[in-house]
Amino acid sequence: MPEQKAALSPKITFILGLLGGVAIISTIGFFSLLPKIYGSGDGSDKILGTTTGTTPTPAAPQPTQPPAPDSSKLPAVSSSDYVRGPENAKITLIEYSDFQCPFCLRHTPTMEKILTEYKGKVKLIYRHFPLTSIHPEAQKAAEASECAGDQGKFWEMHDKIFEANAASNMSVETWKKIAKDLGLNTTKFNSCLDSGQFASKVNSEQIAGAEAGVEGTPATFVNGRLVSGAVPYEQFKSIIDSLL
Repeated sequence: MPEQKAALSPKITFILGLLGGVAIISTIGFFSLLPKIYGSGDGSDKILGTTTGTTPTPAAPQPTQPPAPDSSKLPAVSSSDYVRGPENAKITLIEYSDFQCPFCLRHTPTMEKILTEYKGKVKLIYRHFPLTSIHPEAQKAAEASECAGDQGKFWEMHDKIFEANAASNMSVETWKKIAKDLGLNTTKFNSCLDSGQFASKVNSEQIAGAEAGVEGTPATFVNGRLVSGAVPYEQFKSIIDSLL
């Protein structure tokens, strides 16, 4: 007679099924966390818990329903801000950005196009929001832009830093070379950068942005309305046209 295989007992079958279910749920959970750690579907870099300065902080417990953005907490434009566009422009864009963020790099041409297409009607303010736990060069890049701004060339350094981002060439040595190429006083610039002269300003802008509802970069307020992520130009155009 042919040999017959013994059937698994109901108990063993139940245990094997339970273990298989746990493995499937664990795999799904792991992949669902990846966007929260490395990026999000809205075209922005986000992390679990906001970090400031150069030292990452532990992730804070996440609320079930995150608080809605509160633009009333958005700091008004002041003399400490760097601005492109006329002072009396009807539309004010306040961009919170991270120089090492790939989505911010993709977002920059959109801001440039808006300034060109709505010349005289729009002004752009750049503020810092370095996500240092995933972008280790972002903090010093932000400080470098401020050190250049102290010598009247913030936007020139801003553009060069994003070029370095595109070339994957971000470092303190790069910022010092760019400062020389821009004709800055390199002794003053290097001292500013090495001493962390503007670290507190960078950190303060990030904290204020978080209080106003910024959770990742880029984040752009259009007359106080928060637009998260590197969204297409057409989306900004629709909002701006409705305000003009």
